[in-house]
Amino acid sequence: MTETFTGIPLEQDYVDLREAVAKVCADFPGEYWRGLEKNDDYPSDFVNAMTKHGYLAALIPEEYGGSGLPLRAATVILETIHATDCSAAACHAQMYTMGTVLRHGNAEQKQQYLPGIASGELRLQAFGVSEPTTGSDTTQLQTRATRDGDSYIVNGQKIWTSRALYSDLMLLLARTTPADQVKKRTEGISTFLIDLREAKGNGLEIRPIETMINHHTTSVHFDDLRIPASSLVGEEGRGFRYILDSMNAERTLLAGESLGNARYFIRRAVEYANERIVFGRPIGQNQGVQLPIARAHAEAEAADLMIQKAAALFDAEQPAGAEANMARLLSAEAAWNAAEACFETFGGFAFAREYDIERKWREARLARTAPISTNLVLTHIAQHVLGLPRSY
Repeated sequence: MTETFTGIPLEQDYVDLREAVAKVCADFPGEYWRGLEKNDDYPSDFVNAMTKHGYLAALIPEEYGGSGLPLRAATVILETIHATDCSAAACHAQMYTMGTVLRHGNAEQKQQYLPGIASGELRLQAFGVSEPTTGSDTTQLQTRATRDGDSYIVNGQKIWTSRALYSDLMLLLARTTPADQVKKRTEGISTFLIDLREAKGNGLEIRPIETMINHHTTSVHFDDLRIPASSLVGEEGRGFRYILDSMNAERTLLAGESLGNARYFIRRAVEYANERIVFGRPIGQNQGVQLPIARAHAEAEAADLMIQKAAALFDAEQPAGAEANMARLLSAEAAWNAAEACFETFGGFAFAREYDIERKWREARLARTAPISTNLVLTHIAQHVLGLPRSY
């Protein structure tokens, strides 16, 4: 009997959970998502359904109202969502941003926020990290948080902060000690949990950014925003280390989404290739059609194994940075190649929105750029796994 990295037989890998999630997703078919795109609407009904069934609280311990499931189970939830017509992009951040509070917040913060996040009373969907001038070089971020008595004064800007307009709370990364005053560039950066409901209009402005995908991306501007000192998560100056845990969880969880997208494209391509008759035979009989689909399936299976390994290491509190990044890389590539194979299989019909292929195809392309680009993953592997000189 073949086992996963968690010791669970492959054929029993959260079967009941997959079926339960798929049942909820069946209420949100393609036309639901196409309708949202017309006006860039937020999928509130879908997010509420996921919250009601407890899927967004999967990683929150039971003592705070969550399910207390391992990371592997959470990746299965996201994989299943994306294997259907649905998208978890509107709510997936809650599953990894809360980890910073859970692992590094104090007892008061955990009790104040985690039960509300678990129940859906509070939404923690926004993660303020990227900036216009620093991009992936997080240690050089320009947003500042200056201590002033019982408060911090925040100034700066974040970009590509998805869902900020639909979130109650935001996890913010800001520099509290100037870069030229620290020994290591990863020092002097702190993590804050900001209440957006109080901050809006009081030194914080959120501006939507129109993009090719309906992910509700924004830029967030801080102009002398005063936040209570109790907003600080953990110790001042150690925030960069704190978010590494969240980033490893993020990489692994979003790898699950890409795997789900790959499964979706493969399923749709196989169905259409068997049904579509051209020149008196199904197009799936042609090797030019079937071989790219078969290769995409092989790549998806390989990505699945790396996702399982990354999740197992993370749950065991072992170093998982390399595996999480490789899972993200392999799943993104698998999804993209499956998307291309599916697009080619459908031909001209893939461009028609009613088939949902072009919508999911756009989602698959995003995964090769965000939250981390393919080249950055490769440089991480080169330096930290293979021991090659740092290239940046």
